Formats: sequence, structure tokens, C-alpha cells
Amino acid sequence: MIASCPIIALDFANREECFTFLNQFDNQALNIKVGMELYYQEGNDLIDTLLLKGHHIFLDLKLHDIPHTVESAMKILASKGVSMVTVHASGGSEMIKAAKRGLNAGAIQGQPKPILLAVTQLTSLSQQEMQEELLIPVTLKDSVQHYAQLAMASGADGIVCSPLEAPLLKDRIGTGAIIVTPGIRNSSYVVGSDDQTRVTTPYQAALNGSDFIVVGRPITQSDNPQRMYEVMKDAFNKEQGESKWNN
Repeated sequence: MIASCPIIALDFANREECFTFLNQFDNQALNIKVGMELYYQEGNDLIDTLLLKGHHIFLDLKLHDIPHTVESAMKILASKGVSMVTVHASGGSEMIKAAKRGLNAGAIQGQPKPILLAVTQLTSLSQQEMQEELLIPVTLKDSVQHYAQLAMASGADGIVCSPLEAPLLKDRIGTGAIIVTPGIRNSSYVVGSDDQTRVTTPYQAALNGSDFIVVGRPITQSDNPQRMYEVMKDAFNKEQGESKWNN
């Protein structure tokens, strides 16, 4: 992954919409996130094409199943050459360990092994929903912290969390953990205008300790996606500083 660049969430329904969007970037190599909708529609053929075009892929399928099934699935995903993959931390330590084994077994020789990220709590989830619907009695921050510590102790390389929780987790799980934060919006965003409830700007996410930010609609639904991408990138790096990635 290109560390100083946002990950663009390709939340499109099909291949045609995906490439209509990407063609606006003049063959620029990008960090891109392929999620469930696009992957289930287009499958590995799309992944192969995106990789051939030089893009770095965060394959965000959030696996959550018995350890054996997750291990087998991760072995297949690793063999595709993607850069990042996800599991739900709530699947438990044995599932996370199995996911890591699968990635190690399936990784392409001579290439970096895919980064294993554990999703703590979805950025669309409020504390009230977590407590009343999922019957998790602790605070949202406590739940996120617990899942993050569990994931790192079980072999994950990093976690996915809200940018609001990133400062707490940097202190609790160590600077070596990779923190990826969705829920990134520009300064004009109005809370409640979409399904994200825990959000920040790129600058604030960097200030909070995010290593990578995931940006979807602010870029993909912009009148000028390439310009908005550069705006988000510049805002993120204003705090990060390029020197961090050159040490």
C-alpha cells in the first residue's frame, strides 16, 4: 500500500461503474478498497484486472466463521496478491490465528504477505445500538479497546476502527499496530446525513494516529473525484508529514 495516500472505497455495484470511476485518474496507481458488494458481483476476475493495472487492494470482506473455514478462505485470498484483508475481531482468538495461518500459507513467494486487519466495531454502530441490540454492556470505547487488544494478541497486524478511537488504541496496543480508519468526511459533512456515525476529517484522523484512511463517498460522489482525492491526500499528509514514511 502507498502509505501516504488515502484508500478509495470502490462502493460500486459492478465492474463498469468501477472502471468508469477509475479511468478519471489517468492510470494512476491507487490504494483501493474492494468490499462485499463489488467483490460478490465481479469476483476474482476484477481483482486480477485491478492488480494488473497497478492498484493496491484492500479486500474488505470481514470474514467471520469457524476457524477452519476462515483459514481456508484466507489461503485463497492471499494467493491473489491483495495487500490487506479483514476479519471481525468478534470471531475470537482462534479464528484470528487461523486467518493468519491461512495468509502465511497462501502468500505469493517473493511478495509481501497480506496485512491482516481485525474490525473492532463498525463505524456505523452507535453505543446505544451496541448495548441494547447486541447486549454488550460496556462502553463503545471499552469494547473497541478489548477487541483491538484481543486481535493483536492473536496475531493480527492491525485493526480497523473509527478515527475517534485511534488515539486510545495507539496508546493501548502499541505503535507497531497498523490502524486503518474509515468514516472519513470533509469539513462540510453533517452528522446523520448517511450511515456513518463516528467520523472525522482526514487531518483529524492523522492527528489521532491513523496510519491509513478509507474514503468513499466524498471522493466517489464528487463532481471532480481526482481533485477531491488530492484534497483529502493533502489534508491527511498535512499532519502525517512525509518524513514519517521515509524513516
